[in-house]
Amino acid sequence: MTQSNNNLPAPEVAELDLGYIRLSDSAPLVLAQELGFYEKYQLNVTLHREVSWANLRDKLVVGSLDATQMLAPLPMTTALGAGGLRANLLTGLVLSLNGNGITLSRALADNLAGLGGSPGDAAGTSAALAELLNTQPSLSLTLAAAHSFSCHILQLRLWLRAGGIDPDSRVRIIVLPPEQMVDSLARGIIDGYCVGEPWNTAAVQRGIGTMVTSGFSVWNNLPEKVLGVTDAWHQANPASHLRLRLALMETCQWLAIPENRPQAARALADPQYLDLPERELLPSLCGKLQYQRDGAVMDEPDFHVFGRYQAGFPWRSTARELLDMSMEMLGGSATEAERSAVVQQSYRPDLYRQAARHLGITLPATDNRPAAAHDAPWQMAPGVEMGADLRLAPLKAGGH
Repeated sequence: MTQSNNNLPAPEVAELDLGYIRLSDSAPLVLAQELGFYEKYQLNVTLHREVSWANLRDKLVVGSLDATQMLAPLPMTTALGAGGLRANLLTGLVLSLNGNGITLSRALADNLAGLGGSPGDAAGTSAALAELLNTQPSLSLTLAAAHSFSCHILQLRLWLRAGGIDPDSRVRIIVLPPEQMVDSLARGIIDGYCVGEPWNTAAVQRGIGTMVTSGFSVWNNLPEKVLGVTDAWHQANPASHLRLRLALMETCQWLAIPENRPQAARALADPQYLDLPERELLPSLCGKLQYQRDGAVMDEPDFHVFGRYQAGFPWRSTARELLDMSMEMLGGSATEAERSAVVQQSYRPDLYRQAARHLGITLPATDNRPAAAHDAPWQMAPGVEMGADLRLAPLKAGGH
């Protein structure tokens, strides 16, 4: 049960500027406003919609924003100076798991279907793409992801490798802001992309693309977005930060109730937030996905996870894996000591535990998620439900 706000320290600052991107998984930040959770914790929040993750990160670093929705790997890679900007960022709350899809042009997806790669089949579509590239060595494909340090690009590369495709040599991967993906696909600038919803559904409903797999099918319950702040802001405003986490955690609990998702879609559709048709937001938020236009509706209740499976817990073991994969991808030279230090600094389960105690949330006893393989939800400990955690196994480039 939530404790009285009288038990909380007074906020150092009550006026907060929060940034977000035009994505369905911005729901916690938007619905906290709509449902009055910011006000409950004596915060007056102004939400700022940005076009790109780079804009959000930069405005956070220079102090134009107090906190932002942030890609899960970004606090760590920014702390290491990867991408040309160095700043000490941290998160004490994961905002969402999953939420991404891989969408290809309809013509390319149709070619894969002819080779046995049915939409929705992650391994089958990857294998079909590998066969297509092997039989057409001159074929050149350009795929897009939302940021160089994102789970989108990690999932895209994992999907490619599952078919034996070398993502560094056989395809070209570029970075585009999420809301530019659909138009770029329609204009033939790219052949496909990995992005968060609703930009996969938008391409499907507009007849532009086919979603060949969900991110969940590539890597089950991968942390997607976190609440990012600078270390300096946290040090100056620990009580305001705590109240912000509490407001968002209560919102995530509300979003965990399936019956509330249509209301969330209606709120997000408003011009002041995402300014998108409600019909494009409903499928993923309600777990009813169409992978191709006029195709069957697929039941995917865990497409977006906000409050279940200890979704908010910032696991340091997962953070380390995301960091290692990001560094390997770009040839990063950070030492073992540097990587360990930045994970400790950037992912803060102690801050999550502090807020969870106020909300009466049952917590894991460890900061590291057990290394295991589960194809369904499972109990880590009494009252600690975890989600499936399988992922596609990569083949070596050229493998069959």
